[in-house]
Amino acid sequence: MRPVTVATYQIITWRPSKEGPFPHFQLFRDRAWGLIIYDEVHLLPAPVFRVTAELQTVRRLGLTATLVREDGCEGDVFSLVGPKRYDVPWKDLETQGWIATARCTEIRVEIDPEVEIEYAVSNQRQKYRIASENPAKTAVIHALLEKHADDAKLVIGQYIDQLETLAEATGAPLITGKTPNAERDRLYGAFRAGEIRTIIVSKVANFAIDLPDASVAIQISGSFGSRQEEAQRLGRILRPKEKDSHFYTIVTSQTVEEEFAANRQKFLAEQGYEYSIIRWEEDSSLVLDSGAGCLA
Repeated sequence: MRPVTVATYQIITWRPSKEGPFPHFQLFRDRAWGLIIYDEVHLLPAPVFRVTAELQTVRRLGLTATLVREDGCEGDVFSLVGPKRYDVPWKDLETQGWIATARCTEIRVEIDPEVEIEYAVSNQRQKYRIASENPAKTAVIHALLEKHADDAKLVIGQYIDQLETLAEATGAPLITGKTPNAERDRLYGAFRAGEIRTIIVSKVANFAIDLPDASVAIQISGSFGSRQEEAQRLGRILRPKEKDSHFYTIVTSQTVEEEFAANRQKFLAEQGYEYSIIRWEEDSSLVLDSGAGCLA
């Protein structure tokens, strides 16, 4: 322990068994702290992490860019840490130049005929995965990668099989939770240096990656209707830069994925963002359906 100590929630709440004590937590509780800063404070209400709020301190400070939880417990942050002292919409930060200007676009794709029957007879969860992994999305991804050939791009998805297939089809490197740290660092370094222009990433991209030059994110699948995940993924391309950033979400139209996408966008809509809705046609052209802006 030092006068200034940095630790993760996972380290503090680690224990050898579910019923056992928190050995690391005791080390922190034995100290009289003057200030505790809870980064990503929206995580604090989670049952496994809220024990960290028991640490005794003179002052507490919670920080988050996404005070939203799908379990509705975001209000618990104020009882665990204290009242809100400052809140600023993302669009205000954009206007002031603290984050990049971002253009959000939802591209709707028809379901591939090869999986249409399977989708129709599946349960709700299976329907979502089938729609998320819709093979018809591949043509859109290739078109976007070509359009932004000179930009630093992240392709982000939920399902490893889908990402592996896409990595093979595009030749872009893939980073998942199983990728060794040394390999991740090598790929991230090559991306920052401009040696790699596209990286395909699983949900590991939702948190704690530092890729300041990334200006395009293509979201091909996600965790159902998670508003927080939507905001976290947009945040990957919001480092200030001279040009606008682009956040694309590819959705299978007239499926449950379209319904979940609408929920995912609610938090960003509250922050002042607008989504252009574009329909992908069979002739590979992008036709404006509603909203402002067009890819073509």
